[in-house]
Amino acid sequence: MRRLTLAAPAAVVLAVAACGAPSENAAAPAEGTEVLTVGATAVPAGDILGFVDTELAADAGLDLEIVEYSDYIAPNAALAEGRLDVNLYQHEPFLLEYNEGNGTDLVAVEQVYLPPLGLYSRTVDAVDDLPEGAEVALPNDPTNGFRALLLLQEGGLITLSEDADAATFSLDDVEDNPKDLVFREVEAAQLPRSLDDVDAAIVNNNYAQEAGLDFREDSILLEGFEDNPYVNILAARADNADDPRIAALVELLTSAETAAFIEEEFGGSVVPATRG
Repeated sequence: MRRLTLAAPAAVVLAVAACGAPSENAAAPAEGTEVLTVGATAVPAGDILGFVDTELAADAGLDLEIVEYSDYIAPNAALAEGRLDVNLYQHEPFLLEYNEGNGTDLVAVEQVYLPPLGLYSRTVDAVDDLPEGAEVALPNDPTNGFRALLLLQEGGLITLSEDADAATFSLDDVEDNPKDLVFREVEAAQLPRSLDDVDAAIVNNNYAQEAGLDFREDSILLEGFEDNPYVNILAARADNADDPRIAALVELLTSAETAAFIEEEFGGSVVPATRG
C-alpha cells in the first residue's frame, strides 16, 4: 500500500524541510514486504512512484513510503543523512554538483525518465516571434541554468562560447545573442509565476506540470531525448546502492508496465528512459 508523506516547504530551514517522518495514520506494510523510503518531487516522480507502489510493488515484495518535496535540495540532504533510502527527481549533472558542494557521496543507480526542459511563453506562439530585447527567465541553479542556455542555443536564439561548460558557466558564456535577449535568473520553483512578468521562461518539467502548463499548447521549444545527459535518475548513497530492495525498485521503474504508464499519463511530455 502506498504511504505518502509530504515534506515541509522549502522555505523552512533545511533540517526541518528535509525530514519526512512517516505519517501516524499510515497503513502498516503487508506481511513479508520490505519498506523502502523514497524521496521525490510530486510531478512526475511522485506519480510514477505511486503507480509502481499501487500496481507493481507488492508482487516484488516492496512497500514504498513516498516522501514528496517541493524543492531540489532537501531530497538530497535527506538521502545523504539516511532519512531516505533513495530519491527520484534529479539528473546526474545536478547530483554531481550537489556532491561537490556538500561533500556527499550520492550515486546514480539507474536512468528512469526524461522530463524535457521547455521554453514557455504567454505572449508569443513561436521562438521566431520573440521580440528584440525580450526578457527570458532561466533557472538560477548552475546545472539547470547551463542546461537552459543549451536549449536556447538548440533553438537558434544564442550561441555559447566553445569552452562553456556546466561547471564554470556564466551568462558571459553567451557569445552571440542576435535578439539581444535579456536574461533573468529565477529560483526554479518560481519560474511558472515569472511568465506573467517576462516574455518567456525556461521551466523544469515538474514545475511546469504542477502549474498547469501544457507542453503542447504553451511551450515554444522543448529538449530532445537523443544524447541528452539530463535524464532523471534513481539516486542512492554509495553505501546502500547495492541494497536488493533498490535493485527490485529499479526493475519496476524500468519495466514495460511503468514505461506504458509514463507514456499514457504524460502524453509524451515525459519520456521513459527505456524508450530513449
